[in-house]
Amino acid sequence: YWRYVRKPTRRVDDYTFVYEYGAEETWTMLQYDPTSEQALITPLKRRPEPDLDQIEAEVAAAERLIADYEPQEVTDGFALRAMAEYGDQYVIRTGGIAIGIPHSQIWLEAMALQPDLVRRHLEVATERALRNVPLYVKAGFRYLFGGFDFASKDGPLFSPRLFEELVVPRLRRISQECELHGAFHLFASDGCLWPVASSLFAQGVIHGYYEIDRSAGMDLGRLRRDHPHLTLIGNMASQTLHQGTPEDVVAEVMDCLTEAKRSSRILVGVSNYIVPGTPPANVAAMLETLAANR
Repeated sequence: YWRYVRKPTRRVDDYTFVYEYGAEETWTMLQYDPTSEQALITPLKRRPEPDLDQIEAEVAAAERLIADYEPQEVTDGFALRAMAEYGDQYVIRTGGIAIGIPHSQIWLEAMALQPDLVRRHLEVATERALRNVPLYVKAGFRYLFGGFDFASKDGPLFSPRLFEELVVPRLRRISQECELHGAFHLFASDGCLWPVASSLFAQGVIHGYYEIDRSAGMDLGRLRRDHPHLTLIGNMASQTLHQGTPEDVVAEVMDCLTEAKRSSRILVGVSNYIVPGTPPANVAAMLETLAANR
């Protein structure tokens, strides 16, 4: 699977693979879904849900390891191949700087009960990101894509106050490191981000916001009015491309382009990935409309 850097050690069936690396309790299984072209990676042996003491131990172990973390090579093989073949023609995206909070009940409980534990977890991730920036820039990457999904169409999964206290200062530090090396820090999350917009999109926190979930009410015009310094990428709904007509696609592309031309610093594109099964006519309508209205 192109987004999983390890090679499987064992094949169970056409779409299920086992990765037997390290101690047995760390072995993983990958189940690929050809319909969505996505993969689910889970522990090979089901483990009980951790409690606060266990995640505290995990954070403590990560803190010990980060002291000696010195990245030697970019691990994104897909991006490296793209850079080698197309880096002189296109901007090649990569990651290496994402920080976030795991999607599980115990971590949400920790947000409320032990925010300092979450702060320590984010501090380790931030330190790793800071050390990755110069390595990725040296390899030719200047646009570093980070972020993490933390919202639904109804808003963030935790309080804006906690997001501002725990996440925003660390995003700012990553952006400062990117600036030091001539790179750009881009952030994404699905969902409605308006409750945290004033802190997340404040000057100097991130350089750009991508995905921009139109279906969750994230509007290009309002974003540009409220945050004129921010580079915006995306906003065409994957749902429209997948389920709409070519006429629907053209209308949505033109809506995005109209705002892009009016207010600038907007790169029009699909908010998320193009879903398998999307009608080719819709993709053609999108590309042709973009090309005709540059």
